[in-house]
Amino acid sequence: MNKYIERIYNGVVKENPTFILMLGMCPTLAVSTSTMNGIGMGISTTAVLILSNVIISALRKVIPDEVRLPAYIVIVATLVTITELLIEAYIPALYDALGIYIPLIVVNCIILGRAEAYANKNTVGLAAFDGIGMGIGFTGALAIVGFLRELLGAGTVFGHNILPKGAEPIGIFVKAPGAFLVLAIVIMVLNALNIENRGKDMVNGCDGCCANCAKAKKDCGKESAA
Repeated sequence: MNKYIERIYNGVVKENPTFILMLGMCPTLAVSTSTMNGIGMGISTTAVLILSNVIISALRKVIPDEVRLPAYIVIVATLVTITELLIEAYIPALYDALGIYIPLIVVNCIILGRAEAYANKNTVGLAAFDGIGMGIGFTGALAIVGFLRELLGAGTVFGHNILPKGAEPIGIFVKAPGAFLVLAIVIMVLNALNIENRGKDMVNGCDGCCANCAKAKKDCGKESAA
């Protein structure tokens, strides 16, 4: 597989930040009360993620190791401020719906995690595609959770009522407990379908040496044979 396409596949499927790595739970649970809110937050985060990855990758040889995390936060905070002002100016309804969770993108562990784990070790091109993959994966996860919560909790899809006459939505799904329920159901379905991901690759065949899976895949077989 082409290494650039692999970065997108990795972010969407193999290491989906929400369903596999369980990162970014705060916006996932808080703003996914509707499909549009989920997509809006996902696109906003994706824009910041791609740009921060590109900038950090381009400056990876310039930023001293001693101050790299503060430097990442300054870069991300600048991008988030620009994104927040653009949303407030051009999409005020989305700005009102997302509220405080737009500036909180600054401390989203997906963005800082990809900056530290990938962008500062790879080329600008690969870092950009890594941001695209992770962004699409995060947006898709938010859209799925938002769609299910909106459908079950309000009986609407993209704001349009689809319930038959006399049917009542299950209101708990648009409240806080509903977010946990929907997320748990989606992850349960993924596990039931045996979706392959990096976590499973690391554990398969480990023969009880899970304390250090990366090493275990190489050494466990030797220890068993001995």
